[in-house]
Amino acid sequence: MSTDDESFHPLGDEWEDELETMLDDTEYDSQLGMDMARDAMRVTKGELSEAKFHEKYHEDVMEEFGEDERPTKEAYEAAKEETKGTVSRMLSKFDGDGEETRRETMKKMGVGAAAVGVGAFGDAVDGPQSLAEEEGPHSESQEVHERDVQWGMTIDLERCDGCLSCMTACTEENDLDQGVNWMYVMAFEDELTSSPSPEPTVEGGNSDFNMLVRPCQHCTDAPCEKVCPTTARHTRDKDGLVLTDYDVCIGCRYCQVACPYGVNYFQWDEPDTSYDQIADNQNVDDSDEVTHAEYDHGERWVDSRSPRGTMSKCTMCPSHQDGNRGDDMRGTTACEEACPPNAIQFGNVKDEKSDASQHREHPIKSRAVIDVERDVPSVDTIDENLSEDDDLASATEAVEDLDTELVSIMKAIEIASQDTETDPGEEENNTILQKQETILESLEALEQYVDLESEDVLTELRLGSGEAEDAQVRLQQFAGNPSAKFKLLEDIGTHPNITYLGQEPGPEAEQVDGPTKYEDVGLTDKRQDVLDEGTVGHVDGVSL
Repeated sequence: MSTDDESFHPLGDEWEDELETMLDDTEYDSQLGMDMARDAMRVTKGELSEAKFHEKYHEDVMEEFGEDERPTKEAYEAAKEETKGTVSRMLSKFDGDGEETRRETMKKMGVGAAAVGVGAFGDAVDGPQSLAEEEGPHSESQEVHERDVQWGMTIDLERCDGCLSCMTACTEENDLDQGVNWMYVMAFEDELTSSPSPEPTVEGGNSDFNMLVRPCQHCTDAPCEKVCPTTARHTRDKDGLVLTDYDVCIGCRYCQVACPYGVNYFQWDEPDTSYDQIADNQNVDDSDEVTHAEYDHGERWVDSRSPRGTMSKCTMCPSHQDGNRGDDMRGTTACEEACPPNAIQFGNVKDEKSDASQHREHPIKSRAVIDVERDVPSVDTIDENLSEDDDLASATEAVEDLDTELVSIMKAIEIASQDTETDPGEEENNTILQKQETILESLEALEQYVDLESEDVLTELRLGSGEAEDAQVRLQQFAGNPSAKFKLLEDIGTHPNITYLGQEPGPEAEQVDGPTKYEDVGLTDKRQDVLDEGTVGHVDGVSL
């Protein structure tokens, strides 16, 4: 066991102390949970090998839990030789025994990991290296797992207007209890901001309010998975989602301690929504098949609210990705669908055509595409109203809602797209490229009647000489250029699969009142406000 008094947790001493206090209130070994979490993060940072980590704690885990379903060193090495990616590929045997076998004596917990001070994500991560078995700069876990699909998000913080629609949609989609929030939307100020956050005004989908949206990061190398003695917390090999098998979870809360982001929840009481209600609510085809809570994939129950005595967190809607909610819902999440300013772009982050990739790699153009597509006249409308005698002035007069500004942005999108992918393909919900294709089709129709290549017209459209640089400047004038692109706590080696555009919180960032209050939309910030005693959603001294 480690005796180092320095904090190992990226969120700091206070957070780590509260987590240890939380473990002290359980029936499980607190020191084992803390030490395993410390070493799990050392694995992600390349300071300790995956195999040695599993081997080191095998006897302690067996003594504490009576089982250790984490792979042995030999099993890990065998899986590596077979190039099977994450250890979860070996661990599909768990069917679980149902809710009847759950530990009925789970103690009421006084704290949880829902609410983390926003400044914690700006702290430097230079954790102590006190253990003896150093592995050098590389470990097996740092090999990025090769799979064709890795679901993730690009979240445009400068587009977030703090309306909390994403949180409301998540609560409804997953039948979450009041105050159990699988994602948080926070407004903040910090020393990196030249002036305090202004009152939020959203024009064209842009906001100057400093926001942070925090769901689970679905890390490619998730420390929470490494400490789970039953493999309840696991990574799906087919799509990289980090999920919890509720039928296998014993509620030890070790995953909560090992999570660098503070996104895990413990369900200590009976949920407000019964299992039968979940099945009824989500059975979209009125058949006897449960479409939301259970899956053919290993028959693991990994979605919706968790049963009593288990852990839960954001799942990125596997019921959508598995087609259980209909094929048109593949490649979507409830939070993305509900976001009015389109701040959340979900998709396969390994597919350059996906919304998540397009918004990450071409944010200025992507913003413009999202903003103008709904206003672009159809090809039929253009054909019905224009003739070969038209010029730009007569065309904008003849076609309703078509003006010089819209034509300018359409043309800029075309120029900026010339050396990039434009075909949306047949993948699920590549909507940005689909919208771009619609814009380009309408522009092509317009150019059958109007010359948009002449020097005079390009000048009128504020496109200079029509070069790519000119188009980029024009799009930036219209949609803005994100101030930064970052991943939360990227330097600890977890490989989070959420990319953020906008202001990154600094270490002194402080949460401020956002534009929308939780109670205004029927949400509760802290679970403890709902229960008689404190529970998930709040940590004394480290809260939203």
